[in-house]
Amino acid sequence: MSACGRGKQRTRVLLALAGLVAAGALQAGETYPDRPIRMIVPFAAGGTVMVVAHTIAGEAQRHLGQQFVIDPRPGANGILGTQLVVNANPDGYTVLASSVSIAINPAIYRKLPYDTLRDLTPVTVLALGSAGYLLLAHPSSAMRSVKDILALARSAGKPLSYGSGGVGNGTHLIAELFSRAAGIRLTHVPYKGVAPAMNATLGGEVDLTFVPPSAAVAQVKAGTLRAIGFTGPSRWAVLPDVPTLSEAGLPGFQREAGWLPWLVPAKTPGDVIAKLHAAAYQAVHAPRVREILESGGYTPLASPPGEARKFMRSQVELFADIVRTVGIQPE
Repeated sequence: MSACGRGKQRTRVLLALAGLVAAGALQAGETYPDRPIRMIVPFAAGGTVMVVAHTIAGEAQRHLGQQFVIDPRPGANGILGTQLVVNANPDGYTVLASSVSIAINPAIYRKLPYDTLRDLTPVTVLALGSAGYLLLAHPSSAMRSVKDILALARSAGKPLSYGSGGVGNGTHLIAELFSRAAGIRLTHVPYKGVAPAMNATLGGEVDLTFVPPSAAVAQVKAGTLRAIGFTGPSRWAVLPDVPTLSEAGLPGFQREAGWLPWLVPAKTPGDVIAKLHAAAYQAVHAPRVREILESGGYTPLASPPGEARKFMRSQVELFADIVRTVGIQPE
């Protein structure tokens, strides 16, 4: 066979293989999902991400016709669970329910075991934090106001301590922004999630913590935790007696809570992503789910995949600037 003939034959073989791959992808998209979907939550049980994951997955599975199996994999501010998703087959049967930490970690950790923007594909941003964080202390604490915190921090022999959901967690950054704005030193004690950090405050292991409002509202109303302030631009309607930090002694200080994305491994077929997004959209805007999100200080969204990708890229750049400003040294 001539070289020209061999070239044509090779071209026909490659085209045939491409057709088979395309047909397989199409068939996968048409039949997806035909078995349960594993949803990895890279944070400890009891935190906002876990609560929202259960709430939205419970509704979304009605639209997909298959169950979401929630798999908590806490550790390293979400990195351990995220790596499991990055290494999973890109077939839509492994989904990451994450938090704003996914955009913070690239600025905090020098050697992530994955490239956030290259190795993951956003399905959607489920909800945006329309409220802020609650600043909490134990009810027996002498700290009843921001002014009390500032006075004690400036007079105490050792710095006050605060618990966070982990190095690079949104609760870590907000505390560092607070201490910088207030001109005080605070000792950081990281935990494996917001819920353990809140429990440490309940148990007196740390003096303070910042948490998303939905994670602590029950404890505040029960009196087991004291809400000293709120970082939102205005008071939170659910706890109207809690002043904003701007009102309480730090004029102009405000920071809204984070956002909650779904992500899948890179190279997951577009039609599979579209089905996941459609289910997420229907779930987020269901009246029961919308009510839960809004009462927790979140605005339901479920943005399309393309918008979610642009948003995540912008947030990675934003938090790189914030980490530099605050002075957190990458690990």
